[in-house]
Amino acid sequence: MEITAEAKAIKVSTRKVRLVADSIRNKSVRDALHVLAVTNKHGVYPIRKVLQSAVANAKHNAKVATDTLIIAKLEIGEGPFLKRYHASTRGRTRPYKKRTSHIKVVLTEKKEEVK
Repeated sequence: MEITAEAKAIKVSTRKVRLVADSIRNKSVRDALHVLAVTNKHGVYPIRKVLQSAVANAKHNAKVATDTLIIAKLEIGEGPFLKRYHASTRGRTRPYKKRTSHIKVVLTEKKEEVK
């Protein structure tokens, strides 16, 4: 069973979020939350919130034990960006983009290996 949680248009650049996402892919939820607790990056906060939301969905909606969950997919996509300008020399302006991210977490149950 797959349990999903999604957050859209998060005001953190996709590049910053992907740095953190690469460190927790294919880990158990417990290990991922531990890694997020000790990581000092700006992209940690939205990923932690989405991961906790997915765990809550698994617990309350699917009635799955949280100890058996692993991160099956962690997708980081570009969201819409805000076009802004700042002043430059001689009365000119320079454009820049305030980038946003879409975060999607898919959790599955860990399969027991038969020996």
